[in-house]
Amino acid sequence: MDYIPHTESDVQQMLETIGVSSVEELLDVVPAALKEATFNLPEGLTELEVTRRLQELAAQNRPMSQVDVYRGAGMYEHAVPTVVEALSNRGEFATAYTPYQPEASQGTLQVIYEFQTLVCELTGMDVANASLYDGASAFAEAALTAFRITGRDTLIISRTVHHEYRDVLHTYLTGTSNKLMTVGVLDGITDVSQIEQALNDRVAAVMIQMPNFFGALEPVRRLAELAHANGALLIVAIPEPASLGLLEAPGAYGADIVVGEAQTLGSSVSYGGPSLGFFATREQWLRKIPGRICGKTVDRMGRTGYVLTLQAREQHIRREKATSNICTNEGLLALRATIFLSALGPTGLQELALLNFHAAHYLYDALVKLPMFRQKFRRPFFNEFVLELADHSEEQALKRALDANNIVGGVPLDTIEPELTGCWLWCVTETKTKAQLDRLVEVLRGFRG
Repeated sequence: MDYIPHTESDVQQMLETIGVSSVEELLDVVPAALKEATFNLPEGLTELEVTRRLQELAAQNRPMSQVDVYRGAGMYEHAVPTVVEALSNRGEFATAYTPYQPEASQGTLQVIYEFQTLVCELTGMDVANASLYDGASAFAEAALTAFRITGRDTLIISRTVHHEYRDVLHTYLTGTSNKLMTVGVLDGITDVSQIEQALNDRVAAVMIQMPNFFGALEPVRRLAELAHANGALLIVAIPEPASLGLLEAPGAYGADIVVGEAQTLGSSVSYGGPSLGFFATREQWLRKIPGRICGKTVDRMGRTGYVLTLQAREQHIRREKATSNICTNEGLLALRATIFLSALGPTGLQELALLNFHAAHYLYDALVKLPMFRQKFRRPFFNEFVLELADHSEEQALKRALDANNIVGGVPLDTIEPELTGCWLWCVTETKTKAQLDRLVEVLRGFRG
């Protein structure tokens, strides 16, 4: 049954007020061609036919389980323990209600609290929020937070930061009076001399990635010293948090805000998402950060309880005083990351990082011995590295040869950084066995362009 609250008299009164004679007259601005347009749609299908069609389309994809993938560049293939699937798919989590009513959502709130705690332990920071959409948006939110903390209007960002993170930041700053200065690359890391020259009393933060986009380890302590000496913050992006099982926590070397992508912790690569952004900082800036924070307390009977303690967002009548437009957190992926980290524990995470490190260095040592490759950067790395083809003209033929062997090679970097023509970014995780690595080397050794 239709329910239309306006009477004919109501409609006529509204039309007279806006100066038109009919509702149809309001549509005169629409071109006639659009009004008469028809959609050339196929005939409808039965449920069985739709299922078959979708299966045909799905069969055109090659699952990562059927190919050997040596790409990372911000999304990383890691083994996901079955406990993550088993627990994250439980009904208590799948049907969890929004955390604004603590009496109905203690489970959800506890997961958020545990996630925040684990992020703080990983990063060496004091506080973390309930997660953000992805690493790139968390990175941009960190920049806005730096503006609020320092009252300054300029950022320095390294070209060694993931290009998509830089693109998202540029979009965030479009239409504002804030300035963005980009510094270059020197042998695979941030050109520190350019940082020194660019720093002034308007710089709110120096923004870097660790390990950086090229897989190299940045001189983070030196960058922190330079930023702090100038009254600026150091913002560190970590798209591969598994590295924190081996590398020093950012809080220990002077980072002020640490953000990153936690897809690598218990979630699959899928089609490049969904993602999970994390955001951590010092306690003194707790009220400057985006998103929401869950706290732990006790009720009148002394029982443990969880509740949202900060919700600095545009709702709740904050409007222009809000710190962010981020309205929610990635609850399901944060849950998966929490289960993943809890299952591994500190020792397990360290073992995971060491497996990545040793596997990547094993492949690197083997590839640089082949005449078709040469070193591009001579810097320490975690599980990603850049190699250059000795003959750039062989690049397409090499891609075809690898594809014929169900191998996805490194990321060609010329589409991202034109000056890196012929350079590929290779990534190795614990998902690759020694036999797989050796097979890749043999395929490359037998390659004839």
